Amino acid sequence: MSRIVVNESKTNPTVIKKSKVQKRRKFWKMILECFAVLSTLGIFGIPFYFVIINAFKNTQESALLNMDWPSSFHLLENMKEVISARDGMIIRAFFNSFMITGFSIILLIILGAAAGYVLQRKVSKLTPFINFLILAGLIIPPAVVPTIWVLQEIGLFKTMPGIVLVEVALNLPFTIILFRGFMVTIPRSLDEAALIDGCGRFRLFFNIILPLLKPVSATVIVLTAVSVYNDFVNPLYFFPGAENATLQLTLYNFMSMYITKWNLLFTNVLLISIPPLILFIIFNKKIVSGMTAGSVK
Repeated sequence: MSRIVVNESKTNPTVIKKSKVQKRRKFWKMILECFAVLSTLGIFGIPFYFVIINAFKNTQESALLNMDWPSSFHLLENMKEVISARDGMIIRAFFNSFMITGFSIILLIILGAAAGYVLQRKVSKLTPFINFLILAGLIIPPAVVPTIWVLQEIGLFKTMPGIVLVEVALNLPFTIILFRGFMVTIPRSLDEAALIDGCGRFRLFFNIILPLLKPVSATVIVLTAVSVYNDFVNPLYFFPGAENATLQLTLYNFMSMYITKWNLLFTNVLLISIPPLILFIIFNKKIVSGMTAGSVK
């Protein structure tokens, strides 16, 4: 006599109700994800499309400031005029911006990694006060006039080292927080084993610890490079002069009280946006891992 086994999951009303609820949740979750993706594309894609499409136009069409397709393409002519404007100021600006960004990143990685290593490894009575100073560096805005006075007194005003030190000072607190959080993932037993084998403190840090900080270093490189590269206010105050112009300051070349050449302005924006975009594409996968490392131990 054969027995017929009935699947209770197909006949039980409670199971059927739960499966329907799960399907509804998956459906609405998919809808929300699609809406988030489309919103992100709209928020970031539309302005970028606006810049690109107006960089292709001539002076008359770009003055309308719309997103209509150009009647003819003038991107190459616009790029030549932007590069040759004011005796090739944008070329000097590329050099200045790259030098400031590069030296700032090098100093931030070395100083931030060293400070994060010490703060995470050696906890003392001064640790809460030092943490307060780091958080204060994130919150308190920089004072322009006293900073200019200090730079003038030490002879670093309007100099490359001066603006590099300013950028390092402003970005150092956030960098220390990132490195200190990542340092939790590196076991202390590694330090003890290296010291027992005769490794000195400096050699321990530069040869063993620093190479292990590549994920968070990639995060610092991307975030700091974009911040310093796109900085407009600090070079304007602490690094003035036509020969000291950075890329963001070259936008003034095509803006005036009476007429603004929007096609050249948008072409300039397009040119100076290419390096951060390339940098983000290269280090894209390591940004999130570097920021979230150390959050869970």
